[in-house]
Amino acid sequence: MLNKELRQTIICLKNSGKSNREISRLLKTSRNTVKKILQQGADVSLKRLDSQSCDIMPIVRQLFKRCLGNAVRIHEVLKDEYNINIAYSTLTKLINNAALRKPKKRFGEYVFEPGEEMQHDTSPHTILLGEKKVTAQCASLIFGYSRMLFVQYYPCFTRFEAKSFLKAALEFMRGCCRRCVIDNTSVILAFGSGTDAVFSPEMKNFARMYGFTFFAHNIMDSNRKGKIERPFYYVETNFLAGRTFKDWDDLNLQVVQWCHKVNQKEKRELQMSPACAYAKETPYLIPLPEVAPPIYEHYQRLVDTKGFVNLDTNRYSVPENLIGRTLDVYKYPEEVRLSYKHQEIAAHKRLAGKRYDVSRIPGHHVQHHEKKTQHAANEVEALLRSYHELLDLYVSGLKQRIRGRGLRSMQRLLNLKRTYPQDAFIKAIKQAHQYGMYDLNRLEELIIKSVAGNYFNLTGD
Repeated sequence: MLNKELRQTIICLKNSGKSNREISRLLKTSRNTVKKILQQGADVSLKRLDSQSCDIMPIVRQLFKRCLGNAVRIHEVLKDEYNINIAYSTLTKLINNAALRKPKKRFGEYVFEPGEEMQHDTSPHTILLGEKKVTAQCASLIFGYSRMLFVQYYPCFTRFEAKSFLKAALEFMRGCCRRCVIDNTSVILAFGSGTDAVFSPEMKNFARMYGFTFFAHNIMDSNRKGKIERPFYYVETNFLAGRTFKDWDDLNLQVVQWCHKVNQKEKRELQMSPACAYAKETPYLIPLPEVAPPIYEHYQRLVDTKGFVNLDTNRYSVPENLIGRTLDVYKYPEEVRLSYKHQEIAAHKRLAGKRYDVSRIPGHHVQHHEKKTQHAANEVEALLRSYHELLDLYVSGLKQRIRGRGLRSMQRLLNLKRTYPQDAFIKAIKQAHQYGMYDLNRLEELIIKSVAGNYFNLTGD
C-alpha cells in the first residue's frame, strides 16, 4: 500500500493544477494509481484481517511447531484437517504479525587489506567427461582483497589433492596471503572445529613451508568465507555450460584459461578487474620459496605374479624379473614412479580418475609361451585352409576333437599334405571325413593304401 506522504504529494500536485499524466510522469506511478488516490484521499485506514483469520491463530501457532515453520505445509494442513480455506498471503501475514519467525539478521561485510587473507573451499559438480557423466570435486582459491580466482577439478579430494591444488594455486598467484580461511573439513583438520580446530601436522607443515597459516571458521558460519562461496555457482553455470571435455587434463586446462578471462573482467564491488587489484596487492604477498619440494606420497608394494603393482585400484607394469620383490612406489600428481633398491626402474603416467585400469610399458613383459603357441597354430591352420573344401571341413572337425590349441596335430597333418601325392591325400581325407575318422595314424594308412603299387611294394615279394 502507498504511504501517506506519497498520497499527500499527489493531492498537492493536483491542487496546484497538474494533470494526472504529468503527476504520473513526475512520481513514476501509473495514472490509474493517481486517479484512485485522488478519489480515496490522503487518509486511508489499513484493511484488517477478518474475524476468521484472528480466530485461527491458536491453530496456526500449534501447526507452526508441528510443521517446523513451513508455511506451505501449514496452509495444506489447515485445508485438509481443519477445513479452513485461507489465502496463503493472509497466512504468511499472520505468521509475521505474530512474530513466530525470527527476523533475518543483517550481515556485515568482511574487508581485507592487501595480502591479508585468501579463502579456499571445494564443491561437488556434475560434469560430462567424454561420454560419461561423473561427479567431480571443484577446488577453488580466491584472494580476499583482489578477488583473484583459481579453480581446478579432481576425481576425489584428499590431503594429497589438497596439497597438489594449493601448490598449483599459489604458483598461479605467484605468491600467497598470510592467512587461508577454510571450513571444518577433515582433509585439513585433525579434529575440532572453529577456534578449537587442530590442523593436521602434514597440512600445517605444508603451510609453514609457504609462509601462511590456516584458519577454520565456526560451524554454520559460511559467510566468513563468502568470497569463495559465491564463485561456485558462477563456475557451475558459466564455465560448465556449453563446454565439452575429453579427459581430466583437458578439463583443468580449459578451467585455467577461463580463470584468466574472468580475472580480467571488472567487478562492481572493486570498480576494477581482479587483475588490476592484484597488481596493487602483489607487493604485500608472501613470495614463493625458491625451491619447493614436490608433492608426493610413498608406498611399498609387492610385485604380483603377473608383473604388476597395485595402487588406488589401478595396476602398473614392472619388469617381470622383479616378481615377488617389494618396490618403493612414489605417487606424484601427474605420474607414478617405481624404484627398487633406490634405483628408479619405471615411470608411468598416473591413472587419475580411473578404476581397475592397467598401465603397461613395452618391454616389461616378454611374450608368454602360450601366445607363441597360439600364433604358430594359427599359421599352420592358415597353410592348411583354402587349399580344398574337403580339407577345410576336415580341419574344422579335427579342431573340435583335439585338446588345447592342436599345434602338433596340425603340424602332422601339414606334413602329410606335403609328403604324399595330392590326389591320394585328398582321397583319404574324403574317406576319413565321411566316416568321422580323425586319428592321423589311420589317415596315413589310408593314404599309403591309395598309393600302393605306385610308390611302395606292399605284396611282400
